[in-house]
Amino acid sequence: MLPDLAELLADAHVVALPMRVRFRGITVREALVLRGPAGWTEFSPFVEYDDAEAAAWLRATVDFGWTEHEPAADSVPVNATVPAIAPDAVAALLARYPGCTTAKVKVAEPGTSIDDDVARVAEVRRVMGPDAAVRVDANGLWSVGQAAEALERLAPFGLQYAEQPCRTVPELAELRARIAGLDVPVAADESVRKASDPLAVARAGAADVLVVKAQPLGGITAARAVVADAGLPCVVSSALDTSVGLGMGAFLAAAAMSPGYAAGLGTAAMFASDVSASPLLPVAGRIPVERAAVSRELLERNAASPERTAWWRARLERVHALLAA
Repeated sequence: MLPDLAELLADAHVVALPMRVRFRGITVREALVLRGPAGWTEFSPFVEYDDAEAAAWLRATVDFGWTEHEPAADSVPVNATVPAIAPDAVAALLARYPGCTTAKVKVAEPGTSIDDDVARVAEVRRVMGPDAAVRVDANGLWSVGQAAEALERLAPFGLQYAEQPCRTVPELAELRARIAGLDVPVAADESVRKASDPLAVARAGAADVLVVKAQPLGGITAARAVVADAGLPCVVSSALDTSVGLGMGAFLAAAAMSPGYAAGLGTAAMFASDVSASPLLPVAGRIPVERAAVSRELLERNAASPERTAWWRARLERVHALLAA
């Protein structure tokens, strides 16, 4: 069921949330949050995505705002997220994730080197200790050769998995065979959320773990179907959502995520401000499975400029027309 555009825009607000550190090349995260019959929901495809790709995100918006989802648990464990920062900044950043025993470390950042990646991962391991789970995420920026070389150097730090080390499914399959002796599982993210067929990576035997995100896969209902059909362990992660979108992810994680993994849903700690006075921040390494309580005051304080608000409302209108057609 697709609501009318007027219904979507009846209580819709575009926000620009300041970030504590640069992530994915941005320091401000824009999002459109709106209220449906079931509660607050979010539409926040990254600005570079075209309307066709953003359509899945709008389906997720509707799924969460117009469907009553029952929580399958009270809370879910989450990981710390470490951007491409210098090693001497790692300890202070990890302190924002109290109780987290898993960290995801960004690697392969443009303008940095594998030496930088090794130093960052080494410091995360030192600060978190030998029992912590450490993941790396390359966002598909390595070639097969670069990934094999990098992971050979990173493997001694005991990686839980390497997330999207290469861009394509054939490259992931080739790399997985090439590093079979390193004991570094391969996880697929972009090959799931940006693919026309999110199950292609599982059929090709190109990954050991699937990283799934609620908005890019069309919402909780659609993402649960992908996980069930894939037959692989699943980790639910954030698309740098506000606390509203993190709530959507938490409901998905409670229902679909494999035991033994932490969800990548602790990213509210990356924002200097949010849309909720009680943001879904990690406490004792977990976040609650609940819808965030949105603050009207914070919506106003973090409101995007009139130009950016008009841009997002026009985008929503175009994507709604795509789905309606």
